[in-house]
Amino acid sequence: MEKVKKTVMKKDLKIYDTEKGKKKLFESLSPGYVRMYCCGPTVYDYLHIGNFRGAVFFNFVRNWLEFLGYKVDYVYNFTDIDDKILNRSKEESLSPQKLAEKYILEFKKDYQNLKLKSPTHHPRATQTLKEIIRLIEKLIKKNKAYEVDGNVFYSISSFKEYGQLSNRNTEELLSETRVENEPGKKNPLDFALWKKTKKKETWYFESPWGKGRPGWHIECTAMIHKFLGEEIDIHGGGSDLIFPHHENEIAQSSGLTGKKYVRFWMHNNMIVTEGNKMSKSLGNMISMRSFLKNYPAELFKFLILSCHYRSPLQFSKKTLEQALVSLLKLYSSFVEADKIKKSTQKLLANGTSKNLKTFKQKLQSAKQDIQEAFNDDFATPKAFAVFFSLFHLFKKEIQDKHNPSKIQIAQEYLSFFKRYGKPLSLFQENPSLFFKTLEDKFLEQKDIKRKQIDQIVQERNLARQKKNFKKSDALRKQLDLWNIEVKDTSEGSEWHLRLSKFIDL
Repeated sequence: MEKVKKTVMKKDLKIYDTEKGKKKLFESLSPGYVRMYCCGPTVYDYLHIGNFRGAVFFNFVRNWLEFLGYKVDYVYNFTDIDDKILNRSKEESLSPQKLAEKYILEFKKDYQNLKLKSPTHHPRATQTLKEIIRLIEKLIKKNKAYEVDGNVFYSISSFKEYGQLSNRNTEELLSETRVENEPGKKNPLDFALWKKTKKKETWYFESPWGKGRPGWHIECTAMIHKFLGEEIDIHGGGSDLIFPHHENEIAQSSGLTGKKYVRFWMHNNMIVTEGNKMSKSLGNMISMRSFLKNYPAELFKFLILSCHYRSPLQFSKKTLEQALVSLLKLYSSFVEADKIKKSTQKLLANGTSKNLKTFKQKLQSAKQDIQEAFNDDFATPKAFAVFFSLFHLFKKEIQDKHNPSKIQIAQEYLSFFKRYGKPLSLFQENPSLFFKTLEDKFLEQKDIKRKQIDQIVQERNLARQKKNFKKSDALRKQLDLWNIEVKDTSEGSEWHLRLSKFIDL
């Protein structure tokens, strides 16, 4: 029965294709199997949070396809041959190879700390040189490329469909694009497949055209052909890669094979700060390493996925606070559900109560709504709205003193979030441990120890018992300054941090 449902769901998936400019019904080249490639990082520095929007989103795309029953071959590459790597290697007094290896390892640490599923393949340009050279040779043989004094260029005039992805003709591209006017080019828009080594450069690779380095665009095409074949189902990347990178990939591959290179082009929009794209050149970047030092990975993923992938994502203190408050609401409900599950409350002798039956019906409806949202071009904001409607329903159910099915409702609630949070790589944390880890992280930032807080709370309790309200109020003010809230109960005083107040950008 489950397999039948999954087959039906496959037919419902619609994806926005950049090339067509509209949503299309998804159908893979091979039934039940998806070939998926996403442009990965150029490894010359710690990656900023803008680089990780695509990593988080396309991890979700891959996971959802697998949820629907597809086998997904997911390739996420490393660009480890690039001028930026060469320039940075000089600054750090490392060889380009060692510099790239250093930042590949650092990227992997961040990726793992975000608790994203590892791609099927993580190829590097340096490991694909044979395939790159073979591709260039074939393009020259087919008169799609030409060699000039050790440099090899792709001739865009040989590919009539050039500009189809960005939906612009060559005249428009020429007027809008800054191009390198290199000697020997037949057309200013012709792009490099192989770059001749410059004077005094010691980093190079051997080729039939002499010493040099491959161009950026041919690297991705070669890796796709090597690991996935000449035609793939999904190619992902940031919207800033549409032109020239992905446009040039199409020209290289389709120009050579005559086959449709990619069935679905998917592009995530940018993270912006005060209206500007986050980038190193603008000096407005925050590295993922520094973000994860101060905030939990769950917060970043929640923020990214709360916005539709094709919309710009505003990153600010306000949006981060809003995301944290929303995330804390959900996790606080998970803590409550956990406590109810562990309680000794007696269940109805005859099994299912009216409350539980109604709750299960609501869950079934929510399940369908979430699947429809995800199948509608990965509309995560719609799904998040469903999550919060369930949150409010759950709170209402557990506040009902006469509800005899709280334990089953709590179990159903937690199971639902685990199941539909998993493709998003969200809601899989132990709720109580999540809060403790978050508190410890924020206390560490302010150099405050738990023992200090416990001691002040204890002193305040003694002052209250002795009716020394002046001292009690003074101690409370001290805790208020630290954004610590105290709740007095019959069993004593409990404290917790006002976590949303700890956002500091």
